[in-house]
Amino acid sequence: MNTDGMATRYQPADIENKWYDRWEKGNYFAPSGSGKPYAIMIPPPNVTGTLHMGHAFQDTIMDALIRYHRMLGDNTLWQPGSDHAGIATQMVVERQLNAQGKTRHDLGREAFTAKVWEWKAESGGQIMRQLRRLGASLDWMRERFTMDDALSRAVRTLFVKLYDDGLIYRGKRLVNWDPVLKTAISDLEVENREENGHMYHVRYPFVAGQGLDGQYMHIATTRPETILADGALAVHPDDERYRHLLGKMVHVPLTERVIPIIADEYVEMDFGTGCVKITPAHDFNDYAVGQRHTMEVINLMNPDATLNDNVPAAYRGLDRWVAREKIVADLDAAGLLEKVEPHTLKRPYGDRSGVVIEPYLTDQWFVDLSSDKGMAKLTQPALDAVRDGRIKFVPDNWKNTYYNWMENLQDWCISRQLWWGHRIPAWYDADGNVYVAENEAAVREKYRLAAEHPLTQDEDVLDTWFSSALWPFATQGWPDDTADLKTYYPGNVLVTGFDIIFFWVARMVLMGMYCMNGAVPFREVYIHGLVRDSEGQKMSKSKGNVLDPLDIIDGIDGEALVAKRTSGMMQPQKAEKIAAQTRKEYPDGIAAYGTDALRFTFAAQATMGRDIVFDTKRVEGYRNFCNKLWNAARFVQMQTAGQSITAAPVKEKSAADRWIYGALDRTIRSVREAFDTYRFDFAAQALYDFIWNQYCDWYLELAKPVLGKHNDDDAEKARTRHTLLDVLEQALRLIHPLMPYISEEIWQQTAPLLGTAGDTLMTQAYPTASNGEDPQADAEIAWLQETLLGVRKIRADMNIAPGKPLPLIISGLDDNARGYLAAQERSLLALGRLDSVRVLADGEAEPEAAAFMVGSAKNMIPLAGLIDKTAELARLDKEIAKREQNIARLSGQLANVRFTASAPAALVEQTRAQLASDEETVAALRAQREKVAAL
Repeated sequence: MNTDGMATRYQPADIENKWYDRWEKGNYFAPSGSGKPYAIMIPPPNVTGTLHMGHAFQDTIMDALIRYHRMLGDNTLWQPGSDHAGIATQMVVERQLNAQGKTRHDLGREAFTAKVWEWKAESGGQIMRQLRRLGASLDWMRERFTMDDALSRAVRTLFVKLYDDGLIYRGKRLVNWDPVLKTAISDLEVENREENGHMYHVRYPFVAGQGLDGQYMHIATTRPETILADGALAVHPDDERYRHLLGKMVHVPLTERVIPIIADEYVEMDFGTGCVKITPAHDFNDYAVGQRHTMEVINLMNPDATLNDNVPAAYRGLDRWVAREKIVADLDAAGLLEKVEPHTLKRPYGDRSGVVIEPYLTDQWFVDLSSDKGMAKLTQPALDAVRDGRIKFVPDNWKNTYYNWMENLQDWCISRQLWWGHRIPAWYDADGNVYVAENEAAVREKYRLAAEHPLTQDEDVLDTWFSSALWPFATQGWPDDTADLKTYYPGNVLVTGFDIIFFWVARMVLMGMYCMNGAVPFREVYIHGLVRDSEGQKMSKSKGNVLDPLDIIDGIDGEALVAKRTSGMMQPQKAEKIAAQTRKEYPDGIAAYGTDALRFTFAAQATMGRDIVFDTKRVEGYRNFCNKLWNAARFVQMQTAGQSITAAPVKEKSAADRWIYGALDRTIRSVREAFDTYRFDFAAQALYDFIWNQYCDWYLELAKPVLGKHNDDDAEKARTRHTLLDVLEQALRLIHPLMPYISEEIWQQTAPLLGTAGDTLMTQAYPTASNGEDPQADAEIAWLQETLLGVRKIRADMNIAPGKPLPLIISGLDDNARGYLAAQERSLLALGRLDSVRVLADGEAEPEAAAFMVGSAKNMIPLAGLIDKTAELARLDKEIAKREQNIARLSGQLANVRFTASAPAALVEQTRAQLASDEETVAALRAQREKVAAL
């Protein structure tokens, strides 16, 4: 304990780094080795920069759960680590090279990969420093990276296992292709944007000799450049307009090819002409139609989205958009372009490169999720695990999102044309034969290949989601059968956002159950919302509304925040707009609020299934809460240090003591239930209400008369000191998972006064509701509180100075209330600033007074001589006149049609609310005037 006492002011910067260093050096984040296992695997952040507010929110939730279960005595593991994030990280480093006038090809694969490792060390180190600042109690001795040697071995082992089981294959399939990055990308990396485009109506002439000379089939397309790769025209089999044309042949415009007219239920009869072009190599739906009809599949694009040699010579080598313009012009010249219409369409863009993505036919590696074998070994078990409750989603409705995707699974493209990532463990010989094993030596042994038999390893790397799918078990030592794997698999809960249910959650279930003999990777999935700005907008760099959690913790100057938000922006006008927005929103920058206030803000707003609308005003409010707790603890320390403290049974304590213990029990039960059901908002509210309202605002005040110099009962004082300390100590343990730093600092300063000591609060037992509730004490203190609040309201209403002594006269007391008054008169006099309390005798006339009711009793404060009636009436008249003037102004605004029609809706609504508030205030002031006038 600090013998000098607690610091006068709460300064988070003075305690946060100090305690985190002690916790980490003391190895307190490591599992205890005893108790039932409780494990959470951190969603590994990408090593592409720094943590954002979403990470801070998510990590707060996980740390709160870990600290709670650690204090419950569980054998608790929070597994740290980061993800190599193949495409995203490669792009970061490539941009750095581009800024130097170089490309990765100038360096070569090995040197470029070394550059990426350098970036990983820089970015990954910054992320881990941020996590420490957030108070994350991760077991840093177990930190993992998805390209560590051990995890890379696990990735290779899984690939080979899947391949040997016939669940991985290489094939030519349609994928999302980024023509700038020249790689396949996942659906997650595709952003569909609605845009204005065109619909091109094109004629396909019938082949001569079919009795249809001079006639055409009419189709409409948004992509005329793909006409050159058409495999058929299709109509619905029930469309009588075209039934007689099935099997007829048409010319593919601008080519020498002819294609048939086929029937397929994919076609919508009532859309357009009811006839569509089928281009299997350049549309996902068309590819499926082509497979059903064994159609020729023609790829007309190169990897960079220029047209290849499968098109007529006039278009070869042209960029796709240039080719479109030339093809449309040539169709028009040939009389085959009927019309061009404006059309709204959705285009797929790569979220990294920002260019339009192409459906592209290419050789890739796939995991089989859709065949009978793939369904039986991978997909169906993962579906059943959620359906039968072995994995539960919180909130429950997110399981439907999981079902929707799992029930419509396509085979998973797992290869990427990148240099950064896990190289695919496959080798080829000169004849194109493929060999799969962990390394080249294993390939030669497995397939009995001679040392001189030339082999070349596949150039591609694996999709990042493939390696991250192993996270729950590879981090624990798989494929070896380790003690950690037996202890911490499956994990208890996965905490993640809804946006990666498909891409990560589902794949961890697929691979976890496959590799771990049907055991699920986690028992619950807690899905949290997004963190939005104070306007409800999604935070993004392009919008200039991003907040760095460390800036909330440490504070940042206004111009420094402007510079941070506009750095790297290429468009000066946009940068100026964001700078202006930032200066308006944060004219003085952001104050330093500390980690605990930020964490408590996240918890208080973690309403299940909803996004967080983040506003620094909320953080400021919870920083004030920290101050309140700090000041209360200082008062307790000053009242108890060096004084007699007696731990008496609760039943022997005063009514105020019994009441606060009962309130503490109710809070403990509420907070435990909230943690157990992921209602962090309920936990925060219960803690805030107990500490601020019940302990600080009421119990500390009730303790003051007991501890005052006019009380000679030393035994009562000693019991009260114990209650002050004991309730505070339990409250600190209770709030520790959400506010670890301030709770640790205060606990270390005050718990020794109780005879309680320990190296750290985080390893103390979490409180249990064992103090007992006392309805009689609750009723007595409730009576006292209601009476005091009535007195305080009269002071406020009548503008009486807070320290001016008042007389209180009571009539109509029942037997219970008489007992309460006898027991609590000392507190009533002291806390109400009363000079006397008198109960009217039966039949005694009531004085002219301001009055309020408590139960059946009338409480009266005679105001004669307490206020200057003339001055008070003048004050009230002045205030009423001022408000009425404002009401007239606001009413005039709202009566003006031009204002209500043209002003922003938010401003109009704000004006209406202000008018209603002023009208309510005037009504209250008039009622008050009547009371004063009657005196």
